[in-house]
Amino acid sequence: MKIVIYGASGMVGQGVLRECLLADDVETVTVIVRSALPDHHPKLKQLITADLVQPLSDYDMRHYEACFFCLGVSAAGKTEEQYSKLTYDLTLSVASRLVKVNPEMAFIYVSGAGTDSSMQGKSMWATVKGKTENAILALGFASAWMFRPAIIQPLYGARSKTTSYRIFYQLMTPVLPVLKLIFPHAILTTEDIGKAMLNAVRYGCDKVILEKEDISKLAKTERDRHRAGN
Repeated sequence: MKIVIYGASGMVGQGVLRECLLADDVETVTVIVRSALPDHHPKLKQLITADLVQPLSDYDMRHYEACFFCLGVSAAGKTEEQYSKLTYDLTLSVASRLVKVNPEMAFIYVSGAGTDSSMQGKSMWATVKGKTENAILALGFASAWMFRPAIIQPLYGARSKTTSYRIFYQLMTPVLPVLKLIFPHAILTTEDIGKAMLNAVRYGCDKVILEKEDISKLAKTERDRHRAGN
């Protein structure tokens, strides 16, 4: 597989990138970033650009099996217009271009628990995320999945770029592994999300909107199939 990742410098994106580089069936991972990542790997290709919409040529895009869109920002301190520009406008600009050139590509968007697909709620961020999900699903990709994680346990050095999130994870570091054991489907790890994305592309998934429990189960699909085969 050839995978393109947006948001590889963020906490979720770091975890997804790691799982892609570790996967035997992934041939190439291209990350679209504004600043170079410290990662070096034979499979990894970095496209450093200020224009996140146009970095890949039409020819290149035809050869990718999936796009993992992990790019996102916190709504804290932003107006709806500002948040929409960074969430809805940017995401749809990228997705619209990809689907025109390669509609057979799978597109996975990292949304969030509590996203409002009805767009009738009072939460600004949830409404904007819901609008974004609905628009992506209407574009015409052969496969598109909306991931809605809640609490995420960062593993293997993955680190949030948002200060408030980093403080939260630092405070919760001793607790999260215990909670993960008690509630295995309620708390996801960055590893879970990366494995689930790859498994969605490998095996497909009937649901297009995946809540935290769905993501957790999808992350284990390969292992469960192996056990069943034995």
